[in-house]
Amino acid sequence: MPRTKQRTPELREHVLSVALELLARDGVAAFTTRNVAREADTSPPAIYELFGDKSGLVREVFFQGFRMLRRHLGAVTQTEDPRADVMQLMALYRSFVRQNPVLCEVMFSRPFTDFAPSGSELNASGSVRTLIVQQVRRCIDAGLLHGDEIDIANVLVALAQGLAAAESTRRLGSSRASVDRRWALAVGAVLDGLSRP
Repeated sequence: MPRTKQRTPELREHVLSVALELLARDGVAAFTTRNVAREADTSPPAIYELFGDKSGLVREVFFQGFRMLRRHLGAVTQTEDPRADVMQLMALYRSFVRQNPVLCEVMFSRPFTDFAPSGSELNASGSVRTLIVQQVRRCIDAGLLHGDEIDIANVLVALAQGLAAAESTRRLGSSRASVDRRWALAVGAVLDGLSRP
């Protein structure tokens, strides 16, 4: 009688879920293949068979982060005010980074020396970028913004990531009100600047 296959898609999903939990709870320093295997109640050889090596596991965490971000940003509701929708999108981006600071570090800061994203990994953010570009395009079509939608989307993403990084390290203010005010000021100033032909 053949042995039951141990390295199933279900185990792969379970290990990935556990890896995300471990990363969020214990940070980058504790993210080892051995620790993930122990937390997932499996073995390091199973991790290697499923993901190739630690770099392969980090790669999957990287991809999963962008899938999660895309779902999170998908909660934006389109209204009759495209500018307000872009502001809402930036608020959702902010909330994702606040809720997932270590995962965002993997996605944006590359803390693992044995994982350097290639072109395909860098394209993982494509669905996120497409969503933001579409919202920016609505503003351009309504005459509220002027310029290239891809340029503007990239500027907004860079702004959101920079503000989120400053917020997470408490460099954006000491109170929630001051941080909220500075977010609104920064995003509003960029949109105001881009509203001029």
